[in-house]
Amino acid sequence: MGYKDQIDLLKLPKHIAIIMDGNGRWAKEKGKLRIFGHHNGVLSVRDVVEGATLLNIGYLTLYTFSSENWNRPKLEVMAIMELMVSTIHKEIRNFMEKNVRLQAIGDLNMLPDKAHRELNNAIEKTSGNTGLVLTLALSYSSRREIVQAAKNLAAKVQSGELNIDEIDEETFENNLYTNGMPNPELLIRTSGEHRISNYLLWQIAYAELYFTTKLWPDFRKEDLYEAILDYQKRERRFGMTSEQVN
Repeated sequence: MGYKDQIDLLKLPKHIAIIMDGNGRWAKEKGKLRIFGHHNGVLSVRDVVEGATLLNIGYLTLYTFSSENWNRPKLEVMAIMELMVSTIHKEIRNFMEKNVRLQAIGDLNMLPDKAHRELNNAIEKTSGNTGLVLTLALSYSSRREIVQAAKNLAAKVQSGELNIDEIDEETFENNLYTNGMPNPELLIRTSGEHRISNYLLWQIAYAELYFTTKLWPDFRKEDLYEAILDYQKRERRFGMTSEQVN
């Protein structure tokens, strides 16, 4: 029996976030350039998106490119941006067939014009789809997101639009990039690293963390199903006791 057949469809996480790590190491192990790993990582994205749609997962958010990644070698960054443009262009038909709606979060103005245009085109074309919401975290920094939310609230207080006593967790969340999305209940990181790496720091406060030694280009839908099974075996107490939860 495969992992998918063991999953309880009534206890699925509404939102899964993934840190897709290990492309460069995967390529290095094969004696290839790092971009070779990124190209093969696209195949994993396609397979995992398919796996999520087969389970009717509501939201999947992928850490695609962090704000810190701009500090990588210029040739690698350029190659990643070109790969992103070509991949998004190719995947639009697949998104439409699978009813996937594409979104993006992060400092998108940092993207090259061509990449930004291709991304906006795909987001617009899939905006009417009602299935999986696939969000790409691009040029993304969670700390910067939180600082920007604080600035937005401060400006509203300064202008008189908002009273400082009205600021609570819900108000703060409404000023994050992920406004309107449920918080992730499961966070997956590949490659054996046990770090969050400045990813959705506010949103994953109560997420279950799942780490696998598999490098991202080797990760497939069956690995996603295994992670979901592990999630379903955990007791989510949110500060309560086991007796209260039960």
